[in-house]
Amino acid sequence: MSSTSQRDIVLVVDDTPETLGFLTEALEHAGVTVLVATDGMSAVKLLSHIIPDLILMDAVMPTIDGFMTCRLIKADPALSHIPVIFMTGLSDTTHVVKGLESGGVDYVAKPLVIDELLARIRVHLSNARIANRTKIMLDATGGYLLAANEAGELRWCAPQAEKRLANAIENFQADKFMIPREKVIAAQGRELKFLFLSRTGPNEYLFRLTESGGGQEEAFLRQYLSLTMREAEVLVWIARGKSNRDISDILGISPRTVNKHLEQVFTKLGVENRASAAALAVNALATRQ
Repeated sequence: MSSTSQRDIVLVVDDTPETLGFLTEALEHAGVTVLVATDGMSAVKLLSHIIPDLILMDAVMPTIDGFMTCRLIKADPALSHIPVIFMTGLSDTTHVVKGLESGGVDYVAKPLVIDELLARIRVHLSNARIANRTKIMLDATGGYLLAANEAGELRWCAPQAEKRLANAIENFQADKFMIPREKVIAAQGRELKFLFLSRTGPNEYLFRLTESGGGQEEAFLRQYLSLTMREAEVLVWIARGKSNRDISDILGISPRTVNKHLEQVFTKLGVENRASAAALAVNALATRQ
């Protein structure tokens, strides 16, 4: 099913041998590598050894049903990205909602229509790849981005943003973190600000995390060295050894804008480079009472 030479892997979880046999044959014929599990716990154990690209989950199974199995899978950060499609003869609204609430991305009714099922699988595999590429790009670029639900609970967090939160907040736990309603928190002499960017999905909102020194050092340098507040903010971070790219991420402005502010700082301070500017700022801050 994949356009590349690497075959997609689909885990089929169903307690009916006939269904397992039917799906294995159909999916293998479509170019998919199939894994099988006959109950929820077997599926969870299998996932500790291999991670498939997609899961087809029977909703009604003995011991633990598909809904509970899906919740267990979604509770594991290493597995939560896997799309789960439910299969069942229970097609009333209550079960559809229950499947989606447990973390499923889609719902197909039995008896299965293989062409329809394959089409749905293709769509969700494509969506999963796009989401994964986006996450990789965020990780690679160090984006200071995070998402929260309407209650302010953290849904996901780019690595650099998580690192910033962990450095600023003692005993930080991502799974328990709540974004404050005022979108600003003070932590260890710093101010963390959450800038709303867009709504990215049902009950999911994207924020950019920026940081300042709490305002005291910036305000002092602004007055002491006759700078604008933004120039003072840039100078504070220069004094802390941050690069233009770092300052860009921290303040939420472009690297080019950082450089323009820095040029103005050099002119106002009568220095030629960032090392001299940093030294002057450190010496100035040392005079504070």
